Amino acid sequence: MQKAERLDRLPPYLFVQIRNKIRDARERGIDVISLGVGDPDQPTPSHVVEALCEAARDPANHQYPTDEEKGMFAFRQAVSRWYHRRFGVHCDPETDVLALIGSKEGNHHLCLAVLNPGDVAVLPDPGYPAYYASAVFAGAEVLRVPIRREDGYLLNFDEIPPMALEKTRLIFLCYPNNPTGAVAPPDFYQRAVDFAREHELVVVNDNPYSEICFDGYRPASIMAAEGAKEVAVEFNSLSKPFNMTGWRIGMAVGAPHLIAGISQVKENTDSGIFNAIQYAGVAALEGPESNLEALRQLYQQRRDLVLATLREIGLSPDTPKATFYIWCPTPAGVSSIDYAAAVLDKAGVVITPGIGYGSQGEGFFRISLTVPDARLEEAMTRLRSAFKS
Repeated sequence: MQKAERLDRLPPYLFVQIRNKIRDARERGIDVISLGVGDPDQPTPSHVVEALCEAARDPANHQYPTDEEKGMFAFRQAVSRWYHRRFGVHCDPETDVLALIGSKEGNHHLCLAVLNPGDVAVLPDPGYPAYYASAVFAGAEVLRVPIRREDGYLLNFDEIPPMALEKTRLIFLCYPNNPTGAVAPPDFYQRAVDFAREHELVVVNDNPYSEICFDGYRPASIMAAEGAKEVAVEFNSLSKPFNMTGWRIGMAVGAPHLIAGISQVKENTDSGIFNAIQYAGVAALEGPESNLEALRQLYQQRRDLVLATLREIGLSPDTPKATFYIWCPTPAGVSSIDYAAAVLDKAGVVITPGIGYGSQGEGFFRISLTVPDARLEEAMTRLRSAFKS
């Protein structure tokens, strides 16, 4: 049996490749420290776990989830209140909010909801690989627009060619940015919304790193821009701020017709999120923020350690204001794949080659800060030993 042709358009998924490299190295007896995947190593806050346990003991929650495709109203209310507190954005929990099985699912279902075959989806390059796959599954054409270090990795809408713009239906943004760690000021979001309104297209901001931020900086939301509720949707997640990657719970906030479109795809695709996890999500969004502040401090300490080490071995990393990633140029003339291979061979450390995020990622690599302190310190010791001249 032949696979569907759309699968032939997909490159190998980056993080599967990384996991395979780790497995192969360990089979060769190497004590590998992986800094390749952004999966928080800290535990979910205890009050969130307790809320899950309490809800899971109630047999009423063992049936299909409440309001299957939308998410239970209590969770959507909690999201609405959190967006108002955090960003000053008012969201009607009935029409403007949707529960997601993680923000990755939201991006995929949005593409199915708004893209037709032949439409163009604009993606930042470098960018999270899943955006490309979601657009391909929807039958769309993909236009990669470079985001550059000298521009703060902000997408320049004027670089979309006029002929492509005529067919563009969706623009992907991700700020705070994966993989670069770049952040977007409110006036950039206003520019994005104004552009989308002018050209009658949809703009999405994938925002799961909004709470992982440093040095007193707090990222904004695209939904705070004037006119956003006409053309924009934003995805967020409990995975990063509450160490809940495996729980699979996030949210979409945005224009009611876009939320309705995503919901329509979901009602024909899945049966929603386990009620007990949604009750835990309410506890996370409405609980104390002391755990989150401690997490920020932890990641900031790790960030500073990695930045100091990379500079000590002669590299020039960017200093991120948000995310738990470090984006750094490779040594001059060394490809991202070759440098990642050298780091693995000489230090037993896995880093992510930038080419995996698109052609504009060539000459860069990404380091994730989501490993225990002792292992991160060991990884930095190895890098200094292997590469300090």
